[in-house]
Amino acid sequence: MQYSDSILNTPSSFIRNILKVTDAKDVISFAGGLPNPISFPIEQIKTSVAHAIDENGAKLFQYSTTQGYLPLRQYIANKYNQKQPGLDFKPEDVFITTGSQQALELISKVLLNKGDGVIIEEPGYLGAIQAFTLREPTFHPVPLEQEGMNVAELKEAIKKPNVKMVYTVPNFQNPTGLTYTKERREEVCDAVKNEDVIFIEDDPYGELRFTGEHLPYIAAGKMENSVLLGSFSKTVTPGMRLGYILTKNQELLGHIETAKQASDLHTNIFAQYILHDYLANNAYEEHVEKIKALYKKQSDAMLAAMEKYFPPHVTYTKPEGGMFIWVTMENGASALDKFQEAMDQKVAFVPGDPFYTNKTGVNTMRLNYTNATPEVIEEGIKRLGKIL
Repeated sequence: MQYSDSILNTPSSFIRNILKVTDAKDVISFAGGLPNPISFPIEQIKTSVAHAIDENGAKLFQYSTTQGYLPLRQYIANKYNQKQPGLDFKPEDVFITTGSQQALELISKVLLNKGDGVIIEEPGYLGAIQAFTLREPTFHPVPLEQEGMNVAELKEAIKKPNVKMVYTVPNFQNPTGLTYTKERREEVCDAVKNEDVIFIEDDPYGELRFTGEHLPYIAAGKMENSVLLGSFSKTVTPGMRLGYILTKNQELLGHIETAKQASDLHTNIFAQYILHDYLANNAYEEHVEKIKALYKKQSDAMLAAMEKYFPPHVTYTKPEGGMFIWVTMENGASALDKFQEAMDQKVAFVPGDPFYTNKTGVNTMRLNYTNATPEVIEEGIKRLGKIL
């Protein structure tokens, strides 16, 4: 059997493969990026299933439009317009996808030819690297600093041949947990606003800020070629796989619609009706506040345990929200080597290697704190501290 070069050159998800070996009941896992299941509004969703069927009947079970359920798109547009002045999104600017992961795949399919340039953060989100790699682009990684993407190197990367897009996760980035400062957002915007590139802000964690102030988006509302990605996976349920694209670029959305028709015709319409019914009939903001309080408690527990058990040569980020902490072993030890030692002690993390496009044996790792109790977090960090 002869397979395509693109699929042979695209690695399977490192994290998905890790989860196969870390899923044992006796393993304390900080490896997944899993929302805490106690945050799922199960009873309210059960009510919405029945209510949506009673209200809409056979529409829930029929084929539907590619762009998505109109009332849900209107809800999303209103939500963002209320969040930040000047956005002015309309339903036609919203496109429903099968999780924001599909949004990445569709955008890359529409924009990228083999060898085209993609600017990403380093380290960067593994799911985006995987989605883009299928199009066989040339990656131009730009170092991510405490304040955000390095602007000088961003300006240099934009000069590279055939650069089509800049991909960022500005709020509580995966994998580092870092958030771009207001000043760095303005500098990045100034660096790209006059360039012929699509600027993507992937924001699945933006609502999960548990300390500090909400910051304006980098390009949304300021650039015609701005694309904002969002998801309900981190606040309602990941299993529904409901994400979305927001952009004022209607030409781009038209091509995305064609690409999606070729992929799956439309996103699960049953789930869209149910989600909209849930959002329309429940106190969504109060629900999100409870998740933020939960995650702050878990983040505080992990940071306190790291302060207590990690050796001085190990440094780490202190997130203001989201789901991750990024750890650096300043002595240069390989996180991949430490991974097997950690598994022997029944504790798991994600080594940093898959978050880079051109580096191996790195001295960094990602820890997730949202899927364990404070007591389990302390025990896991204690074990990890001994290994480090």
